[in-house]
Amino acid sequence: MSDPFDGTERSLGQLVASATAEMSALVHDEIALAKAEVKQDVKRGAIGSAAGIAAGVVLLFSLPMLSFALAYAINTWTGGHNGNGGWNLVWCFLLSFTANVLLAGLLGFVAYAKFRKVKPPERSIASAKQTAAIMQNAKPHPRPEQRPALDKASAVARSSV
Repeated sequence: MSDPFDGTERSLGQLVASATAEMSALVHDEIALAKAEVKQDVKRGAIGSAAGIAAGVVLLFSLPMLSFALAYAINTWTGGHNGNGGWNLVWCFLLSFTANVLLAGLLGFVAYAKFRKVKPPERSIASAKQTAAIMQNAKPHPRPEQRPALDKASAVARSSV
């Protein structure tokens, strides 16, 4: 890129090309910064999502089997298989349900903890705001006065030459 203060005049095309290249580089750098910041949060979000999905799967699909198995195991451990009575099966099933809810709660807490660490890309937002502020404060260069065209026919004739 040429130095704007080297004493040579650049054409309008060169100025537009230079401004376009600089804006392109600026946008490219902003996107790269946003990608870098978001990549880390996406990983945290993926772990949190996996834990949340695992909590839902455990609670939804294994609850019937776990509940029956645990309830009958509790009944057996309390002497129900010997004819001594043991605990009532209702209490065994409630205890089994409580254990499953506690497991789902633990997995849900892990998911919540991971999601809480996900933050917006703060540096990218700040950089974009700074760029927008600079662009709003930029003053356009004065334009040379344009001569009014005599009529439409002469304007068309001059533009086609």
